[in-house]
Amino acid sequence: MINRNIHILHNFNILYLEDDVELLKQTKDVLDDFMQEVFAVSSIKEAMKVLENEHIDVILSDILLKDENGIDFLKSLKESTYIDIPTVFITAHTETSYLLEAIKLKVENYIVKPINLKELLNTIHDIVLPINQHKEAQKSNNLIKIISEVTDGKQVEVIKYIMLHLDESNEIHTSYSEIMSHIDISKPTLVKLFKKLSEKNILINTSHKVYKFHQDSLDNL
Repeated sequence: MINRNIHILHNFNILYLEDDVELLKQTKDVLDDFMQEVFAVSSIKEAMKVLENEHIDVILSDILLKDENGIDFLKSLKESTYIDIPTVFITAHTETSYLLEAIKLKVENYIVKPINLKELLNTIHDIVLPINQHKEAQKSNNLIKIISEVTDGKQVEVIKYIMLHLDESNEIHTSYSEIMSHIDISKPTLVKLFKKLSEKNILINTSHKVYKFHQDSLDNL
């Protein structure tokens, strides 16, 4: 039996396309407890609008939609800039021909209705796991590079704190006082560290209490 850490789903956004309003709501309510953000829509037009404005990690789509179908939706994505978004189809037993088309389009997986929620969560987990592992490895590499720039133990703790609290946009919303409430460090030492990271263009203050982490700058260390 495979033990899955479903908690990693909290780091990912999902786009859910389903024209059955009741099923859409029920499934979204469950996914809301596990995913970072669930964008639930009932038409391809709405789905495309979400893709244009939001960061999406996984797409979950019904195959048969009212006057539309998920196959055409996926084909349009394959011809656009969204080609790399993993997709899972929801299908009925009677949709064999559509399913064969989906296989040709190299979908990550499919789920047969009625939806088994445990199967759904496990499927999403298996898709995002490699992505999560890559992100964690990248964070570790970034952490090692930045730590190599300092020797003070307290500064190392601050750097770890920063890396752990970066959002999807590589930004951290914090203040000196907030960091000092978590780490026993003097304000002069903290200011000195932030100044050093800023001079190397690693951590830039973009607005009040908002700092942007520039990963590319680590290549120059």
